[in-house]
Amino acid sequence: MAIKKGPTKGSGGKHRNKLKGHGPTPKAEDRVYHKAYAAKKAADRRKMADPRLAARRRVDKFASADTSDLVFGRNSVLEALRVGVPSSTLYIMSRIEHDDRTREIVKLAGTVGLHMMEADRLEMDRIARSGNHQGVILKVNPFEYSSLASLADRAEKKAKAMEAANSAAARIAARPLFIALDGVTDPQNLGAVIRSAAAFGANGVILPERRSASVTAAAWKVSAGAAAHMPVARVVNLNKAIEGLKERGYYVVGLDGGGDKLVGETGFETDPLVVVLGSEGSGLSRLVREACDAIAGIPISSSVESLNASVAAGISLYAVANARRKAGAAGAAVSAK
Repeated sequence: MAIKKGPTKGSGGKHRNKLKGHGPTPKAEDRVYHKAYAAKKAADRRKMADPRLAARRRVDKFASADTSDLVFGRNSVLEALRVGVPSSTLYIMSRIEHDDRTREIVKLAGTVGLHMMEADRLEMDRIARSGNHQGVILKVNPFEYSSLASLADRAEKKAKAMEAANSAAARIAARPLFIALDGVTDPQNLGAVIRSAAAFGANGVILPERRSASVTAAAWKVSAGAAAHMPVARVVNLNKAIEGLKERGYYVVGLDGGGDKLVGETGFETDPLVVVLGSEGSGLSRLVREACDAIAGIPISSSVESLNASVAAGISLYAVANARRKAGAAGAAVSAK
């Protein structure tokens, strides 16, 4: 019996696959046989060979979007290296005109084993996000924060060890002292506070993680190297951190222009103490203010509305140190009798 040839039953029959489309027509520049394809490849080669774009690609390997970890300018970089700011890389502009500062910069960088890289002007501008780098850029390492519990343990251990000393002045001076910053957002202010804390024998600086400056290159530079010796703790909640220290026997004095007592005269200076400093604009936050055992002010002229945060910190820390020194002298006089 003969089999009838022809399309099978159903739409399209056995030739159905031939009815399928092949998709949209490729662009001319994507068709290898088209002259537009050759033109595109030639344009790509010219683009890759452009020295400006090549410099940009090299810089992107090393530059970060955040310049807070960079110190640039000859004086600033030299000062940072002199005080021992922990750093990783020194960028130097190619064909730079060297002077005494740049020669010392290179010498110090080599002494501490920094990775030194040479870059052209365009690369340096992109790394610094500025043209005002004077041919040298220093990349600073991230600051290593301490935990508040470890700082308190260390301070209390030191105070306990000094209780055996014969000198009343030494015993009082060794009592724990911290300074906490509530809403201070300027890294230069933070650097100055760290420097004052180191100068007056504080055991550490306490910062909240939010709405606060962090220890960046700018803070390192202003601290004049004190950040290498003064531990800084970052806490999630400043109010809870203060309450935790109070449970360990600390007293808390907040600084505010409307305080009912003067700095250095609160009566808590010779105890384990936390001095809390608010921002220059809004002062102490409500919860932190309520957690303070006393609110102290600094007497200033009525023609000045407020003091810079770092200046206020230096004055208050000096007042505490002076009160402890007087108490130590009085204790020594009583012992002598």
